[in-house]
Amino acid sequence: MKTLKLAKSYRIDDGKHFRIKDFDPAETGHWHSVEHAQEYLQKYVARMADLQAKLYAQDCWSVLLIFQAMDAAGKDGTIKHVMSGVNPEGCQVISFKVPSDTELEHDFLWRTTRHLPERGQIGIFNRSYYEEVLVVRVHPEALKGEKLPPSLVTKNIWEERFEDIRSFERHMARNGTVIRKFFLHLSKKEQKRRFLARLDEPEKNWKFSEADIHERDYWDDYQKAYEDMIRHTASKHAPWYVVPADNKWFTHLVVSAAIVETLEELNLTYPKVDAAKLKEIAAARRILLKK
Repeated sequence: MKTLKLAKSYRIDDGKHFRIKDFDPAETGHWHSVEHAQEYLQKYVARMADLQAKLYAQDCWSVLLIFQAMDAAGKDGTIKHVMSGVNPEGCQVISFKVPSDTELEHDFLWRTTRHLPERGQIGIFNRSYYEEVLVVRVHPEALKGEKLPPSLVTKNIWEERFEDIRSFERHMARNGTVIRKFFLHLSKKEQKRRFLARLDEPEKNWKFSEADIHERDYWDDYQKAYEDMIRHTASKHAPWYVVPADNKWFTHLVVSAAIVETLEELNLTYPKVDAAKLKEIAAARRILLKK
């Protein structure tokens, strides 16, 4: 399948020289036909379903998929389309909103750590602990609500959080959790078009949030925060994929290809049945045939 080249074009294993301006949010690669892309998307979805069944049966690895993006970039729709063929029994989606009072009584990794996927499962984080170096960085007044001792809120707090995240992800990788992170890269122009659609189309009115409009005033600050985040947290064991998001069909294609590639790298197989189990199966067959 044409997965490796497509997915790897957007994969960041080392963010040292990453620049967000080097990535075009409207790019579609060599895929100029929505119909052609849909054909491959369906193949990826089917392949993913097969691999997920083996992941669940093997009960060894767990997979964590993290989605981060500006508002209206299409995180919900991407998750819906890409994971459409996966057995719900082996997949869990968690969306993280504004931290609750209980969550603010703990460290910044606590609320997400509670929802990490079990072995054999695919966990999907719609936003994640990365909000702590994005929203909180753009709006540092939010740190007051986290009740940190004042002596710990220094000019180095973002570098320290990057260090904590890298250590956490390395720990998870060493214990069998495969992490893949997706930044859905949306242009400011396309975000405006999608926001207007939410206002103009009645069936999309429910998506409108006045807060989203105000956050556009901080667009440049967010872009700098995303760039710094990827520079400091991209690694071979937990890479970022900077996925063009102006064309939803292409976003879905790239994300599905990346997930299929990730699962294929695990060499997943159904558990082998030993001689004792085969004997038990044969006995059960004989009993059933007599009834």
